[in-house]
Amino acid sequence: MRRFNCITIHCILVLVLTGYSPATAQNDQINIGDILQSGEQWVQENIDPDVLRFLGDMDQAKVQKLIRDFQQWLHGDQVANIASIKETAAVVLPLMEKYEETWPYAVWLKTRLDYLEMADQFKHTLPPPKVEPGQPLKPIPNPEPEVERKAWKKQLEKRPLPKGAEKYVARLKPIFAAQKVPEKLVWLAEVESSFTPSARSPAGAAGMFQLMPRTAKLYGLSSWPRDERYQPEKSAKAAARYLKYLHGEFDNWPLALAAYNAGEGRVRNLLNRHKAKSFDKIATHLPAETQMYVPKIEATLLRREGITLSQLSGPES
Repeated sequence: MRRFNCITIHCILVLVLTGYSPATAQNDQINIGDILQSGEQWVQENIDPDVLRFLGDMDQAKVQKLIRDFQQWLHGDQVANIASIKETAAVVLPLMEKYEETWPYAVWLKTRLDYLEMADQFKHTLPPPKVEPGQPLKPIPNPEPEVERKAWKKQLEKRPLPKGAEKYVARLKPIFAAQKVPEKLVWLAEVESSFTPSARSPAGAAGMFQLMPRTAKLYGLSSWPRDERYQPEKSAKAAARYLKYLHGEFDNWPLALAAYNAGEGRVRNLLNRHKAKSFDKIATHLPAETQMYVPKIEATLLRREGITLSQLSGPES
C-alpha cells in the first residue's frame, strides 16, 4: 500500500468527496472550475501522478458531476437518485484503497456500496411518477419503510460474517450490556464500518461505530494525543451510551437509530412537522442514507441474531 503527502490526501478527499478545498472551506458558493484553475500549480507539485492521471482522464463536467453526486448522496433525500453514483464509486474506490492514507475512507465507502445497489434496485422497480402535461417530471417516490425492510432482508439473508466480526463481537457485547443497552446492537458496527476500527468518513466520523468528534467528546473519548474513537472498546462504550441517550429521547430503537445517523435535530424536527411518533411516519422524508440505514440495521440483526428492532428491549435504568 503506497503513501503520499497527507495534505495531498486531504485535498483529494475534499475535492472528490465533497467539492471543497482547504482554502475555501468556509465559502458555501464554490466554483469547481475556480478551484481547479487556482490550484493547478499546487496540484502538479503535490499530487501523486497516479491521481493526476485519474483526474486527467475526466473532463471538468465529469468532475463536477462526481462532486454533485456525492453531495446529493450525503445530503439529499431522494433514494433513487443515489443509483447514479454506482459507476463513480466503482472508479473512486480502487484509487482510495491503493494508498495507506485514503484506505480508512475506502472502508467507509465500501461499507456503503449496499446503499448504491439498493437504490439502483428501487430505481428500476418502484412505479414511475405520474406524468402531468405541462409540469416538470416528478422524482421517483421514496420506497415505503415496509418495502425497504423486505428488500434489505432479502439483500442480506445470505451475507457472510465480515472478517472483523469473529474478533470483536464477543469482546464488545459485554460493553453494551454494561451500559444497560441490548448487547445485540453491537451489530451496528457491521453497518457502520464492517467491524473495521480505522474507518473514517469524509464528514469526520471515525472508528468502528463512526462517532463524530463532538459526540465522542461528549461521551468521554479523547481526540489527543491519540484519537480514542479508533479503540474498539472505548468506541463501543461511547456508542452504547449515546444509543441509550437517544432511546431515552425518542422512546424506540428505529427513531434512536435514525437520530444516530441523521442527527437528533433532523429527526425531532420531522416528528414535529408531521405530528408523528414513529420512524415509519417520517422515513421517506429523512436523508436518503438514513431511510436505508435503519432497515439495513434491522435486516442485519435479523441475519445475525434472528431478532427485529421491535423485539429489542429498551435500555435498563
